[in-house]
Amino acid sequence: MLDETTLRTEDLPAADRFGAWQEWLGNTHAPMSLSSDHSADYRGRLRLVDVGSITIWPASFQQLVFRRSPKLIRQSDPEAYHLTLLLRGEGRAMMGKQDNTYVPYDIHTSNTSRPYEIHAHQDEVTMVGLEVPKQLVLLPREKADRAAGRKMSGHEGFGALLAQLLRQLSNGSGAYRPTDIPHLEAVIGDLTTALFARTLDTELRPVPETRGRLLTLAVKEFVRRHLHDPELTPTRVAEAHHISVRYLHRLFEAESTTAAGYIRQQRLQGAWRELTSPALRDIPVHAISARWGFTHHASFSRAFLRAYGLSPMEARFPLRTDDVPADEGNTCARTVKRLCTDG
Repeated sequence: MLDETTLRTEDLPAADRFGAWQEWLGNTHAPMSLSSDHSADYRGRLRLVDVGSITIWPASFQQLVFRRSPKLIRQSDPEAYHLTLLLRGEGRAMMGKQDNTYVPYDIHTSNTSRPYEIHAHQDEVTMVGLEVPKQLVLLPREKADRAAGRKMSGHEGFGALLAQLLRQLSNGSGAYRPTDIPHLEAVIGDLTTALFARTLDTELRPVPETRGRLLTLAVKEFVRRHLHDPELTPTRVAEAHHISVRYLHRLFEAESTTAAGYIRQQRLQGAWRELTSPALRDIPVHAISARWGFTHHASFSRAFLRAYGLSPMEARFPLRTDDVPADEGNTCARTVKRLCTDG
């Protein structure tokens, strides 16, 4: 799990809440002056997810106006690009000649080195903020600066890929370890670069490593969308992206797996989630395996046992420790007993 910190104004006395909120946002993004109709008793929640030099911060808060002035810029400039994926509410942002309104799944961008004014209109605003150091955006600085301030879409293209990753990380970073941070930094930097370049309609000639990472992201997204299709194979994935199967395998070498292994892993994870969901207990195991693209129930059971050390039925109805036979020769029983004991 990555390092996370949760901050809530409701944990403070009412008189201290708005000042604390201004301090938190200033430390997270850059010093700003804030104003709100609710400053006497402000309600806001903020979670900080540290990804190396990048910060992701899901937040929900009341109506707010953000202002970053030339004076504040002279006082402190972290030299970063900020992106906000708006999930709930509406807003307006003004930076230089850019004056845009925002609705859910728009992406607002700003530059900590330029003055701006942002209005979050509604009393229930939910968003995911992203702070990206400028050196991670692999475009000439003047071009990247021209992109910041423009409205971008989180519905399609690179914006949709970035939005999906931000939503995933904002829902919980438990799937990632500290050793994953360099890879996450690279992926987020590459996606931001590609999004800025596409917004400017600029031809992007990334280095081969960057191009490979972006293509791998697109391939993974395609796989996740088609997991339920039993005909999903590495050959089909390669054809959909106009690359050879050999090149597809090269992409996954950096992931320490294979294309077929990634497809199988994602299918098994989907089946695990459904098998262990109390709400889906009435759905037969074979129906769940078929839903996740497995055409043969026996092969699904073997793959599931290899991956998790449990059969699908044992995952659905885990044994209590006092139900496990004492026979130490029973490998499956020992596995279940260990899992139950470890919690």
